[in-house]
Amino acid sequence: MFHDRYSAGRQLTERLAELHLTDPLILGLPRGGVPVARAVADELDADMDIVLVRKLGHPRQRELALGAIGESGHIVLNDELIRRTGVSDEDLESVIDRERAELARRVESYRSVKPPVSLTDRVVVLVDDGIATGATMRAAIDVVRTAGARLVVVAAPVAPGSMVETLARLADDVVIVEIPTVMGSVGQFYRDFRQITDDEVVEALGSQSS
Repeated sequence: MFHDRYSAGRQLTERLAELHLTDPLILGLPRGGVPVARAVADELDADMDIVLVRKLGHPRQRELALGAIGESGHIVLNDELIRRTGVSDEDLESVIDRERAELARRVESYRSVKPPVSLTDRVVVLVDDGIATGATMRAAIDVVRTAGARLVVVAAPVAPGSMVETLARLADDVVIVEIPTVMGSVGQFYRDFRQITDDEVVEALGSQSS
């Protein structure tokens, strides 16, 4: 069990250091992944930013990802899943509009202190506080690849083995500290798993490595 997200980030850094990545860009998934990413970036003396991505959940089953939308306008769609589940163009547009509105709100809030960093030809490390269903992380992988990332590493303190195998087929590398056989919620692996606020995300973005 991890004490909190910052301590989990320091443990995660030990595993990431073994990859000997050159000039990595650490991208936290808001909101819970941001303090983990901040700790990783500080320990590695690396650049840190966030990846603002919204999963496009199925209208009747939100955890089922039809695709994703990124802050720069990138839209990634799973056309096969959309066709197989019978989602109409109207329903899809409704989902996109809803998530685009929430994304715009977060962009306005988070980017007040730091503009987005170009991902073109960068080594990107996607960091979250844990991975359960993996839908958001899969969406983030799609978005950063579309944005030009050269190499994509997925990193989290905890994820089930089945999810590690799935993400390993999508990313160039996957780094996980704890891989439980059975996993319920991410929060069960933390003593302190309080909700991260928008203000804390902004503060993490504005802070510098010591």
